[in-house]
Amino acid sequence: MSAFKRKRGGKGPGGKKAKKVKFEENENAEKNVNTDQTQTSEINIPAPVSMGKWKNKERVLIFSSRGINFRTRHLMQDLRTMMPHAKADTKMDRKDKLFVVNEVCEIKNCNKCIFFEAKKKQDLYMWISNVPHGPSAKFLVQNVHTLAELKMTGNCLKGSRPLLSFDPQFDTAPHYSLLKELFIQTFATPQYHPKSQPFVDHVFTFTIADNRIWFRNYQIIEEDASLVEIGPRFVLNLIKIFQGSFGGPTLYENPHFTSPNMNRRMIRLAVAAKQRERQLVREVQKAKRNETKEVLKNDVTDDVFDTPGVEKPVEIELEAPPPKVLKRSRLTELRRKTRLKRKGLR
Repeated sequence: MSAFKRKRGGKGPGGKKAKKVKFEENENAEKNVNTDQTQTSEINIPAPVSMGKWKNKERVLIFSSRGINFRTRHLMQDLRTMMPHAKADTKMDRKDKLFVVNEVCEIKNCNKCIFFEAKKKQDLYMWISNVPHGPSAKFLVQNVHTLAELKMTGNCLKGSRPLLSFDPQFDTAPHYSLLKELFIQTFATPQYHPKSQPFVDHVFTFTIADNRIWFRNYQIIEEDASLVEIGPRFVLNLIKIFQGSFGGPTLYENPHFTSPNMNRRMIRLAVAAKQRERQLVREVQKAKRNETKEVLKNDVTDDVFDTPGVEKPVEIELEAPPPKVLKRSRLTELRRKTRLKRKGLR
């Protein structure tokens, strides 16, 4: 039988103190050793690799303004679930200026911020900012689908670190390169974060299509390394990139962006133009029905089939034509002759 006694001392490779073990063996384990004699040896046990030093201390504050709907609230909760380095805060009043967000991040000890701003209870804007010196980007969020709404078949470990996959178009333009670095620092889970797990089992993809950024979350299947979508999913339509945090000089403005108010106005104008066109058609038809019909004295189609006759040569007859014998008179004559013959035979 052997007994273990542990005592602290020394340092391991991960910066933690290594543990020393005092090992004692009885005489039954060794040959020709008395019962009172023990053999003692010390063994250093290194610290686990997952307990490394947390150097990249990125903290992201995710919160919103008042007036958001239920879908935005669920989207915020999904992002907080997927990002273990995220923090939450109460909703901000819509009357406050956006510069107040910098103070809230400083109070929460956060250097990144994802702020959802709701307008007119139907438009959703997302701010991604590097607090407090910037830059910051403002997006219009479209086609939002949450985890509970999608009901995807994929699943991943809570708190695991994601892989970030970017479209090759992010390296073609300067503003896309800036957004790529901003996304990496915001959505990537820092290594050795206390709330994170040492596993990589899902992927965040950022794809550029139709001048918009499409966000998707996929699970990595271990068997064949295929991808299964988990959710949530949404589309970011870039509006502006600012030099400061929630303001400052404009670094880039999207020329392809049209505001939701302008889109709704164009739709209303198109519907109104279509309605006016229908009204004009009705008025024209009504005017045609009320017109007095003019009676034509001469029909223009009377002379359509009038063709001149064939001219015949003029002939002068010197003698009278023979009388025409009718068929009925001839039959009567034949019957009379037949009766006379019968009488003569008798």
